[in-house]
Amino acid sequence: MFTVNWLTHVFLDYKGSANQQTIHGVYTDSRTEMTNGLFVPIIGENFDGHDYVLQAVDNGAIAVLWSEQKELPEAVSSSLMVFYVEDTLAALQKLATAYREKINPVVIGITGSNGKTSTKDMVAAIMQTTYRTHYTQGNLNNHIGVPLTILSMKPDTEVLVVEMGMNHAGEIKVLTNIAKPDYAIITNIGESHIEFLGSRENIAKAKLEILLGLSDKGALIIDGDEPLLQHCHGQKKLITCGFAEHNIYQITKVYIQDNATSFIINKATSYTIRFLGKHHAKNATLAISVAICMNIDVEQIQLAFYHIKKTGMRFEKINGKNGVTLINDAYNASATSMKAAIEVIKQLEDYSEKILVLGDILELGAHTEAIHRSVAAVIENPITNVYTYGEASKYITEAVIEQGSNISAAHYTNKAELLHDIKPHLHEEAIILFKASRGLKFESILAELKR
Repeated sequence: MFTVNWLTHVFLDYKGSANQQTIHGVYTDSRTEMTNGLFVPIIGENFDGHDYVLQAVDNGAIAVLWSEQKELPEAVSSSLMVFYVEDTLAALQKLATAYREKINPVVIGITGSNGKTSTKDMVAAIMQTTYRTHYTQGNLNNHIGVPLTILSMKPDTEVLVVEMGMNHAGEIKVLTNIAKPDYAIITNIGESHIEFLGSRENIAKAKLEILLGLSDKGALIIDGDEPLLQHCHGQKKLITCGFAEHNIYQITKVYIQDNATSFIINKATSYTIRFLGKHHAKNATLAISVAICMNIDVEQIQLAFYHIKKTGMRFEKINGKNGVTLINDAYNASATSMKAAIEVIKQLEDYSEKILVLGDILELGAHTEAIHRSVAAVIENPITNVYTYGEASKYITEAVIEQGSNISAAHYTNKAELLHDIKPHLHEEAIILFKASRGLKFESILAELKR
C-alpha cells in the first residue's frame, strides 16, 4: 500500500513519528480486523466514527485521520499516528486521489442507470486476461466506496475499473474527479432516481458529469441507441455501441439460450456471454469496445466471457425445490431493467409456466404510478402468472388486469400469503423471476424456495 511517511506528504498536520511503517489497508468500519491499518472515522446521520477510535486501535489500526474539531480520547495510545484534517470524508477522497496518482493505472470509469455492475464484471474479466487489474467489489460505487476501491488496489496495478453510482446531481462529478478515468462508459439512461432528478433528461446530464474527470486523451463509450446521448457526438473521441446501423460497434443476430446469449458485432465477430438478454449483449459490446482500445485480442475477450465471475443477485439462476428454476434479479430494479428481465423470461424455451414475482421500484416520486404501469406493456404471452408484492407494484397488477389478457395477476402485501400461492408452481417445468428494488428484500422469499 503506502507508508506512514508518504501520508505525511498528503496530510501535513500530524502527531507522531513519520516512519517507514507500511499501511496495509484503509478502513471506515471500526469493527473490522485492520492490522497495520489506517482508520478513517466517517460522520453519518446517526453515528460518528470518532466515537469508535479505541475499537479501531484494538483491531489493529496504527494511524487515523482525525477531525480537528474533535477531542482525541486520552486513552488513545501515544504510538497511534494521528493526521488532523478539516473533514474526514473529504480527506478520504483526497487520499484516494493521491494514491491513484501514485500508482497511475489506466482507469476505466463506468456509470449508467442500469447494467453498471454487469458491465464492470465484464470489463474486469477481460482486462484480467492481459493486465494486472483491480476493480470495484460488490456495490462500492459511491462517495465512500469509490475511494475505498482505489485505496485497496495493489501497488503494481495496471488497470483500475471503477463503478460510479449516484442518486443526485453532482455526485458523479465528485467521483470522476477522484478516479480521473481514461475511458468513461455510460451504459444507458433509465428512470432510476427520477424522484430526485425530475426527468430522464436530468438523469442524462448527471451521468454525463463523468466527462468532467475524463482525461484529455480519453474516450467516451456510450449506448449509441439512446437519444439523450446523441449530443455527445461532438466529443473528441466517442465510441458508440448498439443495435442501430450508425453505431461504431453494431450488434446483430442476438440468440438467447438457456444459460447464455450469443451475438455478432459488425456482421463479423461472434461472442457468447454467460448473461441472458439483449441488454447484456449491449453491455458486453461496451466492454468489448474498451478492450479493443486496450489492444486485447478477440480470443482473450471470448475466453474472459467464458470464465467471468458475476456479482450475485444479477439474473442469478438458482435450482429451487422440486426442480423449479428460480431467477434472482432482485439486487435492484428500474422499469428499464425490469422490462429487460421480463423479455428474457419470455424468450427462454422449455418452460410451460413462466411466473413473474415483481416488487416495488423505489425512488420514483411523482412518476411512481405511471412508471409501474409501463412495465405491464411487456407482460404478455408466454408469461402465465404475475405476482406483485409491496405497495406501488400494485399498479403493475392493475395494468395487467386492464389489458384483458389470460395472464393470472394478483397483488400481495404479506410475504407468507405470497409464498403460499407460489408453492403450486414449484416444479421442473416452471421458471420464476424475482425482480424488485433492494429495499423489498426478496432474498427472504427466495430462501424459502431454494433446494
